[in-house]
Amino acid sequence: MVLFDTDILIWVQRGSQKAASWVGEAEDRAVSIQAYMELLQGARSRREIQDTKDFFGEFSFEVLPLTENIGHRASIYIEEYSAVCGMRVGDAIIAATAVENNLTLATGNQKHFRPVRDLKLKPFVP
Repeated sequence: MVLFDTDILIWVQRGSQKAASWVGEAEDRAVSIQAYMELLQGARSRREIQDTKDFFGEFSFEVLPLTENIGHRASIYIEEYSAVCGMRVGDAIIAATAVENNLTLATGNQKHFRPVRDLKLKPFVP
């Protein structure tokens, strides 16, 4: 199973065939609740919210919840990496979700994630 970062899903929404192929080729797809909420927050209308929800259903994404362990690990990541690589709360939650669920994170934002030792990355170049 692959955990997709918000940036790849935004590329899909913007019509990137490369990003859409990446999503389509994955056998099992997951997204953290953080990325899911970021996409909903970015919607400019009720229609875009529904389109986002339909997209997740159509591609059978599993939306992974924020657990106590994920929250704890994310707070550790903020302590360790915010000053080093500019990691922000959302990225820390997404990274912690991947690590806690033993998933590879597909992202185009390697700068914020590369320093995380336990994280397996699948780099995306748009």
